[in-house]
Amino acid sequence: MNLSVVVVDDEPLIRSGLRAIINAEPDLTVVGEAGDGAEVLPLVRRTGADVVLMDVRMPAVDGIQATRLLLDSLDPAPRVLVVTTFENDDYVYDALRAGASGFLLKRTPPDDIIAAIRTVARSESLLFPEAIRALALAHAGTPAPSGLAEYQLTEREQEVLRLMARGLSNAEIAGELILGLQTVKTHVANVLAKLNARDRTQAVIRAYESGFVPLH
Repeated sequence: MNLSVVVVDDEPLIRSGLRAIINAEPDLTVVGEAGDGAEVLPLVRRTGADVVLMDVRMPAVDGIQATRLLLDSLDPAPRVLVVTTFENDDYVYDALRAGASGFLLKRTPPDDIIAAIRTVARSESLLFPEAIRALALAHAGTPAPSGLAEYQLTEREQEVLRLMARGLSNAEIAGELILGLQTVKTHVANVLAKLNARDRTQAVIRAYESGFVPLH
């Protein structure tokens, strides 16, 4: 399966570096580039990109606003990977809450960038689960007393969500719970639907913020 990618960064050098890394892979193609978040929506509409690599800090429209606009305007929407210089950047957590599927540091090795693009495109496991947990811990407020009770997850769905938070793929969850792969996919889909989460990342953040999955 060939994946199309849009690269968004206000630094031309970063864009050219990412383009070279991505286009070196036989199944990945950069179909467009933008220097600001304001250019992203029309570019993705025109190219139909599967994944957007989005700089989180840009001068006019930042990565958070651009991510929110993309995901609110397009259905189906592309997966968004935010790119940042600092791991504990507040903008990153806000972008994940806005619907981004994961984040990368600008110093991430090329092989890991490629693996991250493929991971978010497949949506079958959480990207960098420990980093997301650390971000959630840094932004932790007071958990809701009821946890996720209002969402009425079944016991099995709760088990699946806990394993999603650990970063397990659908196949690994199937092995852990001794279930069929299609059954796990159904449980994951039910969890996302009940939590009104776009993907695993938003579901896991909600699980952390509610106190359902402990941060300590």
